[in-house]
Amino acid sequence: MDFTGGEIYESSFDPKAYLASFCSLGSGRDDILTFRLKKCFETFGPGGLTGNVLVDIGTGPSIYHLLSACESFPHIIATDFTESNRQELERWLRREPGTFDWSGIVKTVCDLEGDSRDNWVEKENKLRSRIQKVLKCDVTKGNPLDPTVIPPVDCLTTALCLETAGRDIDAYRCSLRNITTLLKPGGHLVLIGVLGDSFYKVGDKTFFCLPLDEETVRNAVIDAGYSIQDMEVYYIPDKTTCAHITDTYANVFIVAQKNLDIP
Repeated sequence: MDFTGGEIYESSFDPKAYLASFCSLGSGRDDILTFRLKKCFETFGPGGLTGNVLVDIGTGPSIYHLLSACESFPHIIATDFTESNRQELERWLRREPGTFDWSGIVKTVCDLEGDSRDNWVEKENKLRSRIQKVLKCDVTKGNPLDPTVIPPVDCLTTALCLETAGRDIDAYRCSLRNITTLLKPGGHLVLIGVLGDSFYKVGDKTFFCLPLDEETVRNAVIDAGYSIQDMEVYYIPDKTTCAHITDTYANVFIVAQKNLDIP
């Protein structure tokens, strides 16, 4: 399908429909979500990455991939291109009624972390307290947070963002280099992506996704100035369960360290 430009995202992206389809347990995606949650716990749990400031690129209305990170990073900056996504996240931060019910996801993370499921509200509130800002982000810009300028940070996370922001491999690689400018030399990138995905549906709207393979993603990360420390691919056992909303065949999870000689 044709590339989906930013103006379409601003006018047509429905964050509530996205959350219902892609972040709900029991929607046929439990195995995919569990893979991501486990890898996030492995990455940010005991003995994992720590630091002061973490920037999440393309947060959307989602928070699941930050639930383990909030234990290790006291200052989190969430970002997204689309105003409706930023507003939905802000509503959750303010505990407004009618926001997405994350309790099942949060309880799963509590289980992974060895905490009582009864503490899921405390876990949610800890993440709320750690998210300091919600900023506009455009990964096609040399400074993705323009006009905001921030000091280089300790960690970047990005989940399911870069493959939707550019129309070809060159654009994907450029976006990766752009976000890397926000990271300190020696800092870490945590990337969650999808492989083979050419589209995804949100409600009745279909959005472009750049089909990627494992080698392309690996090479793009290395060429952007990183040394890969962990890379795992999760192949979806039964693609038919999600075929109505996406044609991805696998998820990829990467932890990489920015080389010291990269500004």
